[in-house]
Amino acid sequence: MEQINVVIAGPRGRMGKEAVELVQDTPQFALMSVIDHKGEANVDVPVFKDIKECFESSIPHVLIDLTTPEVGYHHTKTALEYGVRPVVGTTGFTQEELIELRQLAESKGLGCIIAPNFAIGAVLMMKFSQMAAKYFEDIEIIELHHDQKLDAPSGTAVKTAEMIKEVREAKVQGHPDETETLKGARGADIDGMHIHSVRLPGLIAHQQVMFGAEGQTLTIRHDSYNRASFMSGVKVSVETVMKLDTLVYGLENILE
Repeated sequence: MEQINVVIAGPRGRMGKEAVELVQDTPQFALMSVIDHKGEANVDVPVFKDIKECFESSIPHVLIDLTTPEVGYHHTKTALEYGVRPVVGTTGFTQEELIELRQLAESKGLGCIIAPNFAIGAVLMMKFSQMAAKYFEDIEIIELHHDQKLDAPSGTAVKTAEMIKEVREAKVQGHPDETETLKGARGADIDGMHIHSVRLPGLIAHQQVMFGAEGQTLTIRHDSYNRASFMSGVKVSVETVMKLDTLVYGLENILE
């Protein structure tokens, strides 16, 4: 495999630090520079505050973006405009933004991967949940994350619900006369499924999908106990994005 030159946006974050270590420890990857809004990073490569300034200095093959939804969208669009293939771990993209980015990627003939979750186990959890939804139509999703996470519900929870929607007819769950005496008690509603978001210090990234039927329940759960759990998916994404010419949303779509 030829060397893949990489730029990382968000190198000071917990995920960013793991990504820097991954790229530096992978023989076929080369870290060219990093992008940090404060211009600070404990790395032995150039640090840029602005993504356009970074790309005008040298064009990498791949951008790994681990920032925020607003910044991630701007970085992804800019990367594609400069001919760089984005691998994005930022959640919170709207459907309109995903459509726009896919059209841009295809017009440029470039690969782009946006993954709500890079943990292989989390992807399997979503796939297994989609399989179970064919047989259990009453479903609740509980996602649990650290208290510094900015978006709720998580991208993984939303992606899980979207995958389940592909095999499940919409159904209003619970009693038909159910009333929330405290607003939000039943969580978010997607096609009648409910999503509940927990934010607490001490958590990293966890999700369980609960299925109920007459006389039985089924729970499918995944837990990430550290950010290193996401790096296998990042590595696969960087290698795979070089072979794509469109946007792929969700790691499950590139795993064989």
